[in-house]
Amino acid sequence: MSGSANEDIYTNLHALVRLRYGSRGFNYLPRQPVRSLLSGRKRSRLRGRGLDFDELRHYRPGDDIRTMDWRVTNRTGKPHVRVYTEERDRPVIAVADQRLPMFFGSEKKMKSVVAAEVAAVTAWRVLAVGDRIGAILFNDSEILEVKPTRNERKVMGWLGALTAMNNDLSVAPGRSSNPRGLAQALQMLERSIGHNYLVVLISDFYGWDETTIKTIRRISQHNDIICSLVFDPLERDISNASNLVVSDGKFQLVIDPAHQGLGAALLAVFARYTWRRLRHWYRNRYRREATARLQQLTAAGATAGNAPGARLQAESEFSQGTVLRQAGGTE
Repeated sequence: MSGSANEDIYTNLHALVRLRYGSRGFNYLPRQPVRSLLSGRKRSRLRGRGLDFDELRHYRPGDDIRTMDWRVTNRTGKPHVRVYTEERDRPVIAVADQRLPMFFGSEKKMKSVVAAEVAAVTAWRVLAVGDRIGAILFNDSEILEVKPTRNERKVMGWLGALTAMNNDLSVAPGRSSNPRGLAQALQMLERSIGHNYLVVLISDFYGWDETTIKTIRRISQHNDIICSLVFDPLERDISNASNLVVSDGKFQLVIDPAHQGLGAALLAVFARYTWRRLRHWYRNRYRREATARLQQLTAAGATAGNAPGARLQAESEFSQGTVLRQAGGTE
């Protein structure tokens, strides 16, 4: 078997490091508006003692006396303060699934390899822009947590651990998967992070249920979360396959997807329990956030005596997709 074929089944540290040179052309921009407490390596409208001068304005009760501009104050006879914008760091956590169901691939690569590569590309991209990257790596028996860091050697360390988990996957008899692994990893994540994180969750979501979704919702209340669903085309639709051999490591069964509409039934199950359900949750969440933003703008305009203007601004944001982009989606 060629080296390229081997890398399609099991990844290696050299392959993950090589992805560093292809981790360009995308970014993880924060979906929150700039006035939010969450911001990445982009300018924030948070007012603080940062490095970039923003404006000069009249002193207000509660302003830091250290920001007083005495020269302007003496010239105008009225107290003025200098206001700065600050840039806030946003740590990123890559959550990578290396359980037994990820050890599957019908066309190009194993899902486990794809997940490892996505985690590596995420790590290299985050380091390239100067943010901190951490990880939660889990398989059927172990969960490894790595705190966010900018240290490249530490990142190489957990990429090595990810490679070890990947290479440990096997369909040998006696190996079984842990459907609770995803929920356990998310619970550890919830305990370990605070606010203003970006979480990149990479999994096939095997074993997910309402408890898993509730945990994701709680995490997303104060953090950004990107769910990367990794699936194989054959898991979604087996209609075009023939004479599939299914095995549990001990027994084998040959099945015909065309028999009694088995392929169509499996496609319906995939759509109902995976794709549509996840998409429905995201769509509802975006709609709630967008509606809240519309109400906020309208209420602010009414208070200021300019309700029509505020409504126009809200409608403009909707037409440009601003609200939904800030909420993390484009639907």
